[in-house]
Amino acid sequence: MKLEQWETLEKLIQGKETQTNAALIVDSPWIPPFLGISTTDYIQNTDVHFRSNLEIIRRYPDIIFFPGFWMEMGMAAEPSGFGARVDYYPQQPPTIQHIIESMDEIDRLKKPNPHKDGLMPSILQRYREELPLIHNEGLDIKVVAARGPMTLASHIMGVTNFLIGLKTEREKTHSLMRLMTDTVKEWLEAQADVLTGVEGIFVLDDIMGFLSEDDYLEFAHDYFKEIFTLPAQLKVLHNDTPNPISFKYLTDLGVNMFNFSHLTPIADLRQFVGNSVVIMGNISPLDTMVNGSEEDVYREAMSCIEQNKGNPRFLLSAGGGVSMGTPSSTLDAITRALSAVNNT
Repeated sequence: MKLEQWETLEKLIQGKETQTNAALIVDSPWIPPFLGISTTDYIQNTDVHFRSNLEIIRRYPDIIFFPGFWMEMGMAAEPSGFGARVDYYPQQPPTIQHIIESMDEIDRLKKPNPHKDGLMPSILQRYREELPLIHNEGLDIKVVAARGPMTLASHIMGVTNFLIGLKTEREKTHSLMRLMTDTVKEWLEAQADVLTGVEGIFVLDDIMGFLSEDDYLEFAHDYFKEIFTLPAQLKVLHNDTPNPISFKYLTDLGVNMFNFSHLTPIADLRQFVGNSVVIMGNISPLDTMVNGSEEDVYREAMSCIEQNKGNPRFLLSAGGGVSMGTPSSTLDAITRALSAVNNT
C-alpha cells in the first residue's frame, strides 16, 4: 500500500477525507488470472507474488488495493494449522478438506502455533522475505488479515455441520468458538510481529451473516468483539451476506470500516451504523464487475456514490472481494467515476 493511501484511510475513519476514494479487496482468485500467471506460482513464489502485486498497483494508481500484498493462500492458512488437507490447482486458489464432522470431535482439535503449524510459519517467512522489497518501492504492509472465527470453524467442520452443531450443542459450540477466536487473534498478532508497520486488522467472516439475532448474540458477538479489541487504528470487517441482523452491532464490535453485500443498499446500512463506520461498497462483484460492460460499471459506481450523499466515511468498492474474471475495463470504469466526481 502506498503511504499516502494509508493516510487516506486514516482520514476516512476520522471523517476528514474530502475526496471520493475507491478500494478493492484483491487476492489469489483474481490477480493471477488477470495477469495471466499460474495461481500456484503466485501463492508459492515470493518474487512472483511481489511483482504481481506491484504490477497491479502501478496499473491502477488511483485505487487502493486492500489489504495490500496479502500473503493469502485461498482460505488455507488457519485451517492448515489444525491439520486440514490443502489441495492446490494451477488456475484457482487451494481448497481445504474439513477434518471433523461434529461437535463431538472438537476435543481432537489442538490450538495451532502460528510459528510452527501448517502453512502459517511459511507465510510469516514469506512476509519477512518480501517486506524489504516492498519498502524499497516506498510501500508498506499496514494491515494484517485473518478469517473470522465462524468462517474458520466452518472450514474445520464444514458449513452445514457447524451450523447444525451450533443449534444442537450450545456448550460445545462455545468451546469451539473459544478455540477459533484464540487462533484468529494469535494469527493476527504473529503477522503484526513480523510486519512492523502494521496499524490495521482485517477480519473476513460471512458465516456470522447466516445467524438469527439470538444466535448472533449468543455465539458470535462477544467473540468478534474480543478480536477487535486488538490494538489497531483501522479495524475492518468483511461480511457480504445481506442479513442485517449484525449491522446494528457493528459499532459495539469496534469495527470502523465495513465491506458488505451489493444486495444491501447503502442507505439501509447507514440507518444501522450512522456516521461512525466507513462503509466500503457496494458494486455487484459478479453481475456488474465481471459480466457487465464498462458503462454498466460506471453507472453503478456513480449510483453508489450518489447513494452515499457526500458522507465522508465512504469507500467505493465491490460488494465483496474482486471476483475471478473481473476485466481491466471494470477498473477503468471505477477510475473514471472517481475522476468524474472529484473533478466537478
